Amino acid sequence: MTKFELRGVRADVLIGAEEREEILKGVDLTINSGETHAIMGPNGSGKSTLAYAIAGHPRYEITDGEVLLDGENVLEMSVDERARAGLFLAMQYPVEVPGVSMSNFLRSSVTAVRGEAPKLRTFSKELQGSMSDLSIDPSFANRGVNEGFSGGEKKRHEILQLELLKPRMAILDETDSGLDVDALKVVSEGINRVRSNSDLGVMLITHYSRVLNHVQPDFVHVFANGQIAASGGPEMAEQLESEGYERFVKAGANK
Repeated sequence: MTKFELRGVRADVLIGAEEREEILKGVDLTINSGETHAIMGPNGSGKSTLAYAIAGHPRYEITDGEVLLDGENVLEMSVDERARAGLFLAMQYPVEVPGVSMSNFLRSSVTAVRGEAPKLRTFSKELQGSMSDLSIDPSFANRGVNEGFSGGEKKRHEILQLELLKPRMAILDETDSGLDVDALKVVSEGINRVRSNSDLGVMLITHYSRVLNHVQPDFVHVFANGQIAASGGPEMAEQLESEGYERFVKAGANK
């Protein structure tokens, strides 16, 4: 069993050389193996900051609290060490890496995580199978990482990485944003496939409940003003969809 714990996490975003702003104001959350936690909240509430700070993005600095993966302090690890330890981030805006083919990037990533290079023939078969499941054109394996990809294609490749790397804990930052109905279904099926074949724990960050119609969460948390303002079961997503976040934002601002 894997346990991922956030204890009193506070974090700043670095705006300039000497300017910073506190975004996270004490986040407490525990995610166990096999659990899916949906983080829902308005724009500017700190959801993406939470994801990037945990992953080790240099623009975000955790100033207090702990981030533990099975008791190990994630904050003492470099970015690549966090990935090798089993922490995965699917980015809201995946970056392009021209000149590096998707197949080479993925094989190098798999090698780093598994500790040894998979046999080329075995890996090619595994890659082709996962690409087929995600309705990704086989020719994309030879293209630069995300180079010229549409938003939906980039999101499918994030889930392709998730399938191949098999992490212990996945942070999915608005993986549903910009997806049409068909792409949302394919991406959601990919997430569900990984969940059903492993004990993956998931932190699913989203604005809308539509992805939660496909990826059933165990818990839903409302994020407002840099904190978790409320928590509940799957039914909370429908409540938020109909009522919005205003009362949580106002309550947090008045503290």
